[in-house]
Amino acid sequence: MADTVREVERKYEADSEGPARLPDLSQVAGVATVAAQEPAELDAVYYDTADRRLAAAGITLRRRTGGTDAGWHLKLPVAPGTRDEIRAPLSPDVPRALAALVRSRTRHARLTPLVRIVSRREVHLLLDEQGGVLAEASADEVTADRLADGGRTAHWTEFELELGKDTDPGFLDTVEPHLRAAGLRPSKAPSKLSRALTGTDPEPATREKRKRRPAKGGKPTAGEHVLAYVRAQAEAVVTGDLDVRRDVEDSVHQMRVATRRLRSAFRTFGKVLDRDVTDPIGAELKWLAGELGVDRDREVLSARLRERVDEVPDTLVLGPVRARLRRWAAARHAGARKRLVSVLDSERYLALLDTLDALLADPPLLPAADAPRGTIAKAVLRDYRRLARRVEHALATEAGPGRDTALHEARKAAKRVRYAAEAAKPALGKPAKRFARRMKSVQSLLGEHQDSVMAREALRALAIQAHAAGESTYTLGLLHGREEALAAAYERELPDVWRKASAKRHRAALRT
Repeated sequence: MADTVREVERKYEADSEGPARLPDLSQVAGVATVAAQEPAELDAVYYDTADRRLAAAGITLRRRTGGTDAGWHLKLPVAPGTRDEIRAPLSPDVPRALAALVRSRTRHARLTPLVRIVSRREVHLLLDEQGGVLAEASADEVTADRLADGGRTAHWTEFELELGKDTDPGFLDTVEPHLRAAGLRPSKAPSKLSRALTGTDPEPATREKRKRRPAKGGKPTAGEHVLAYVRAQAEAVVTGDLDVRRDVEDSVHQMRVATRRLRSAFRTFGKVLDRDVTDPIGAELKWLAGELGVDRDREVLSARLRERVDEVPDTLVLGPVRARLRRWAAARHAGARKRLVSVLDSERYLALLDTLDALLADPPLLPAADAPRGTIAKAVLRDYRRLARRVEHALATEAGPGRDTALHEARKAAKRVRYAAEAAKPALGKPAKRFARRMKSVQSLLGEHQDSVMAREALRALAIQAHAAGESTYTLGLLHGREEALAAAYERELPDVWRKASAKRHRAALRT
């Protein structure tokens, strides 16, 4: 697969129909030369599932000939006006690597030709004084044909301004007034495919019309709040899948968080969504979070151990400690990465995604779902009381492995309360936001403690390996002792952090 290309662009259309002609942009500040390129004809076939799952997610997959970048292009939304384009060489069929990237969207549905778009393109390069490309301005005369029975043909003219590789994004704002002065305006369609789908649909009389139902009573109910949150987290899982497959930084963590938030929401809001339905889904989410955790935990632990070694004076680093850590981390990463990709390709995982879709299509709402926002506050406070019991138990437990376990259980409870409060923010506003922040302070402290526990376990295992290889274990033992001291400090800090976070007035604010 070729490299990923980041595209930052803006699309425009003319105020009136006419031939595709680029305006004179030679007077734009910073532009030294405008270089006209030879016109090109671009012929692209866009692929999607029959129910347009990629288009619904703002993703495009095309096979294009003509121009300087002929091949397969998978375009992924990053932000408004910004997309990542992943390219693969021309081939008769959809490349397996590109199909795998969008599997969380397509599942078992086939990718088939949907629309053919032919563009006659005129291109002007906006160059600076050194000959560098500031931006590429293009004008396209477009013809789109639906590749299905009943589809129509559409024609239009569009203009595009794409930022050069090293150009400041603010340059687009510099050019835009010149385009507007020439009679161009920002396009209403976000992409060619979007406009093509609208323009080549069957006649309007045959289109399915959907009406949005207003919320009951004019204000969202508890059920509507919960479903909105569940829908957002389910989407985060699917989006995270693609980022994990691309090995985007922090993507494993973000996907794991989404699975945990979903599972937490099912338990917290069990009076809104029937747990007879959601508990089996929660069990599968727990499995997925565990699989994602193999790689994520390795990342966190490896970073912590490297940081701890860097804190030790060089005179106390005895033996090949850093080399052993690198080998240990690399071996764990390679194994975890391979296993994780196989999990995302598994039938069990794809079935979980289908189940989440089914849940959202026909949610198992209970009578409390029709209640006002007070139901949301009660659910958050139930989770809080559970946390309070666990913190009190941990503080009363004698120092040692038993307390480590109790603090870990309290950490999980704190995370659940935090997620519940975050889910409640649209319903409860600032009180929920502040409550979530306070619960996060408790979770963070307990998380540091658990990371120390895991670091000690890893250091002991590394020391055993080093000893067997005839290496010095002095430094590993030193690090183990420092982690013990850190854990003790976290335990001493907990009562004060908990006292501040658990003040009665914070809970009272949720009820108002």
